[in-house]
Amino acid sequence: MRRLSRRSLLAATTAAAAFSAGPPSTATATAAQEPKGARRLRTGFDRLAADGYTLLRAERVGIVTNPTGITRDARHIVDVMHADDRVNLVAVFGPEHGFRGTAQAGGSEGRHDDPATGLPVYDTYLKSGQPLADIFTASGVDTVVFDIQDVGARFYTYIWTLYDCMEAARLAGKRFVVLDRPNPVTGRSAQGPVLHKEFATFVGREPIAQAHGMTVAELARLFNKEFLAAPVPLDTVLMSGWKRSDFYDASGLPWVPPSPNMPTPDTALVYSGTCLFEGTNLSEGRGTTRPFELLGAEGIDRRWAAEVAQLGLPGVHFREAYFAPTFSKFQGKTVGGVQIHVHDRAAYDPVRTGIALLVTAKKVWSGFTWRPDNWIDKLTGSTRVRTMIDAGASADEVVAGWQGELVAFRQLRGKYLLYR
Repeated sequence: MRRLSRRSLLAATTAAAAFSAGPPSTATATAAQEPKGARRLRTGFDRLAADGYTLLRAERVGIVTNPTGITRDARHIVDVMHADDRVNLVAVFGPEHGFRGTAQAGGSEGRHDDPATGLPVYDTYLKSGQPLADIFTASGVDTVVFDIQDVGARFYTYIWTLYDCMEAARLAGKRFVVLDRPNPVTGRSAQGPVLHKEFATFVGREPIAQAHGMTVAELARLFNKEFLAAPVPLDTVLMSGWKRSDFYDASGLPWVPPSPNMPTPDTALVYSGTCLFEGTNLSEGRGTTRPFELLGAEGIDRRWAAEVAQLGLPGVHFREAYFAPTFSKFQGKTVGGVQIHVHDRAAYDPVRTGIALLVTAKKVWSGFTWRPDNWIDKLTGSTRVRTMIDAGASADEVVAGWQGELVAFRQLRGKYLLYR
């Protein structure tokens, strides 16, 4: 009763709402007054909290989040919300790697009570459809909130956690709220092949480009309108002070690794291209301090760096490198390969660079093979990349092969962009 009466008092005394009507099924936070000339980024959570959680008032709230759900001063939003009686936070839903981030790739924390807050934490990893809807129902929430930092690549699984949770919330009759955060590699454009539906997995549920160039709020609107079986009641709380051309360091926000092998924004910059090496027998740098920037295998030498350097790819240099992964492929063995050094990130095309690295690795190293399960097809979204490279196509020929579908996706994407 105390919580409800306080909310009633706050509702009666709030001078102005921080939300205005946006597109259908979308609520967009209006900008708070900033000093003239200032452009300080405020995340969706920042703006929700500044408004006194008006959007969540008188509802039982559950949140899908992980260690990236933090404030500018590095407090976790679950801890902040739990301590604030203006919002009734009753449950947390943890994705891959877990809510507090204790699990490695392909793992989660399971069902438990959070030691810091006492809140029940439900495991969503690899759950979708009705089983996930049943978890939302059992939790007793009215509204499911999503706040996780994405990295801009189709095969990064948190955007499909978003998708699965939206669909499950629809099945469970829950409202869904997305709190927006920056795309750390900018939202300038989409790049790369578009997923073919028959290759749908948890590293790509729907036909979007490999580097989608969108924020999670923009993706949520696209999913809701184009891909869900029927729309879920959706609200989005947008950022202020973010431009599509901004890289992560322009945000002034602390970087928290969204997963154990995404230690820096530099990793995110190359990831949408070099993650393709997960589909090969080469190391993608897991088990080193520079995952996805270091690539290599036993038997590779300086010739690979020399070969790819001859292509003159924009914005990037390649250095001959040797390293010994502490886990994953080639654990404890010294391997040779390349380190990627991006010197002009505005000119750099991570997907084209990733394809060029695949083509040249196959050319200079006789030991090159694809993973036996053709995982590369799941990552690229079709058989095209693998079969063209096997047939001897150049990097430019491979890139040319997806341009038609990419143009179509860019047109679709344009309908859902929320920032300039």
